[in-house]
Amino acid sequence: MDTQNQERAAESVEPPKLVLYSNWQSSCSWRVRFALSLKGISYEYKAVDLRKQEHYTAEFEKLNPMRFVPVLVDGDIVVSDSFAILLYLEEKYPQRALLPRDPRLKALNLQAASIISSSVQPLQMLNVLKYIEEKAGPEERLSWAQYAIERGFQALEKLLENVATRYATGDEMCLADVFLAPQIATSTSRFHIDMAKFPTLRRIHESYKTLPEYEASLPESQPDATS
Repeated sequence: MDTQNQERAAESVEPPKLVLYSNWQSSCSWRVRFALSLKGISYEYKAVDLRKQEHYTAEFEKLNPMRFVPVLVDGDIVVSDSFAILLYLEEKYPQRALLPRDPRLKALNLQAASIISSSVQPLQMLNVLKYIEEKAGPEERLSWAQYAIERGFQALEKLLENVATRYATGDEMCLADVFLAPQIATSTSRFHIDMAKFPTLRRIHESYKTLPEYEASLPESQPDATS
């Protein structure tokens, strides 16, 4: 094959499609689905059935020793943890940037994302709630989750109330929104959080619902969703 034909062949080879190991009910997986949708990145969806403990298989442990979803595979690169995945996507696929160039707004987005990923969502995880139930009784399970979520939402409300417009940090969807959308949705549906206490968060969450990218990322829109 001559050089010209080799170049044409190389151009015709499509780049490998990303693979996302996800579970439809996982809010961490939802963050990544939402970001991929916003960036217009196609990917292969690989469902991980947590009820069947597929995340404890040896095969999945090779992808993520922590045995959590989501996991993103991009060619020979494997990234676990939703925050790490989102930062990777922002670096590798800069289209439709989720981190503003303005240093202040960028810092606000990282703060909001960090509050959710480190101070809210881990405290409502199923294994944590099971432990609370075993140690303190079933009645404490919901109250603990509500305490953890509302504490985080109080901080987020104060952080964003003077900067939020249509979305968390302005009129463009950013990283904070990608974290907030799943967290608010699961907090209301699973843990009965009254969002009237958090008017800024409630208002911007209503804005997310108008986005087709949000609709595409919803748990019930995923191939492994069950009724």
